Amino acid sequence: MLAIHLFSVNKEDILKKIIAALKRELETSLAAAHAASAAASDPDSKAENKYDTRTLEASYLARGQALRVAELQDALRAYEVLTPRAFRADEAVGIGALVILESTDGMSFYFIGPSAGGTEVEHEGHEIIVITPSAPLGQKLMGRFQGASVTVAGPTVIRAVL
Repeated sequence: MLAIHLFSVNKEDILKKIIAALKRELETSLAAAHAASAAASDPDSKAENKYDTRTLEASYLARGQALRVAELQDALRAYEVLTPRAFRADEAVGIGALVILESTDGMSFYFIGPSAGGTEVEHEGHEIIVITPSAPLGQKLMGRFQGASVTVAGPTVIRAVL
C-alpha cells in the first residue's frame, strides 16, 4: 500500500537542476550525433566487400543519435516552460509534484515531470529521479490525493509523501 502526503520544497531549484542535467546530456548527444554523422559519410568507411556493413551501421547510429538529440531538445523546452508550484493537501498528484516514497529500505524522491524520465539530480543531499505520468509508478501516483493508498508492485511496501 502507498500512502501519499504533502511535501514542501523549493521546486524552482529542482527544475533548474533538471534543466542543467538535460543541457549536459544534450551537449553530449550532439557531439555523438556529429561523430556518428561524420562516420557515416566518411569516404574511408566505404564497404570493402558485399559483407561489409560499416557504412550502413554508421548511418543507423547517426539516425538514432539525431532522434535522441530531438528528444532532448523537446524535453528541455518542456522543462523551461514548466512553472514550479506547491501542491496543497487537497490536490491530486500531477505534473510538477515531488513525491517521497518510503520503504523499509529508506526514502526515494521522485519528481513527476512532463518528459525525460530517468533523469537524476541531487538536491539538498537527496537524489531525485524524474518519472513521467506514462511510467508504471507515475501511472499509479497520478490523480491520487494526500493520504491515499495504492498497491505498488515490488519487494517492499512503500509510503509516498507529496
